Amino acid sequence: MSSKVSSLFICLFILQLWAAAVVTGRKIGIYEIKKGDFSVKITNYGARIISVLLPDKHGKIGDVVSGYDTIEEYKNDTRYFGALLGRVANRIGGAQFSLNGTLYKLIPNEGNNTIHGGPKGFSYVVWKVSKYVQDGPCPCITLTYHSADGEEGFPGDVLASVTFALKDPYKLSVVFKAKALNKATPINLSHHPYWNIGGHNSGDVLSQVVQIFASNITLVDEQLIPTGEIAPVKNTPYDFLKPRKVGSRIDKIDRGYDRNYVLDSNEKMKPVAKVYDKKSGRVMDIQATAPCVHFYTANWVIDVKGKGGYVYQPQSSLSLETQGYPDAVNHPNFPSIIVNPGKTYAHTLLYTFSIKK
Repeated sequence: MSSKVSSLFICLFILQLWAAAVVTGRKIGIYEIKKGDFSVKITNYGARIISVLLPDKHGKIGDVVSGYDTIEEYKNDTRYFGALLGRVANRIGGAQFSLNGTLYKLIPNEGNNTIHGGPKGFSYVVWKVSKYVQDGPCPCITLTYHSADGEEGFPGDVLASVTFALKDPYKLSVVFKAKALNKATPINLSHHPYWNIGGHNSGDVLSQVVQIFASNITLVDEQLIPTGEIAPVKNTPYDFLKPRKVGSRIDKIDRGYDRNYVLDSNEKMKPVAKVYDKKSGRVMDIQATAPCVHFYTANWVIDVKGKGGYVYQPQSSLSLETQGYPDAVNHPNFPSIIVNPGKTYAHTLLYTFSIKK
């Protein structure tokens, strides 16, 4: 074989490798949006938040979300660190549902059930960067993804987007949108930052104080699939209507918190939760347009090597995932998450960070 032919084959091989890794506008990257000493880093792999940097009461900058040092580690992640969740966040019992007389069978990825959209849900795809403004008065990034008809078993094409933007002072806005293009389909988007506002490597969150503005939770079976019942939190370990330490009653439940709360407010933009860390002085206030929030205390994060070699353990962080009702496709008494063709799903989330000295 001549050297010219050999060179041609090598070039074609390299081109194939490059094409496999890069779709037009879809090279995997890390994008920072920054406003003074407030910085958020996002990767378009899974539309993930990979760091949130802000000062504590002493002015020391710290990263308040768990995560990894490399994109390769995020590709191998099974805990959804910082990930956008979809097409349907949370669990779908039996990995199936009926819609308009058709039974749709999904790909199970948690026993016989589907969680967070399936094994190749929105957390494990490369999103297109549609807009990116790193700093200035309105730092933001918009990511888009076209989910094809039949992907993970879900019906219809969906065009999804998420915009992360920094607002004054120390506010992170997250806006999810998704348009059903040609078939009715369930859509329930959320995301899964693992927060430790004391600092991702500061130990457990058991002494942090949490308030959740919800009087009820959705009950679940032994597989954490909703039964369809909604029950009050009063006089149970799940009651965070008044501020309480995460660890105040965690010993009274199995492993840790992993429950969906039904928010009390009927306002469009409603109070969700507050988190306070006394040592750092940091406070995180969450508002959202979604009707529910899932409270999770990293129960299955066991010996996970993260940023800087720090090893994460159960209760090393907490998640507050705003969302629609879980498994709503199988419970007619829950508000519907079905989006009809031509209609657009929208969900806005606002984190406000402050200091309490």
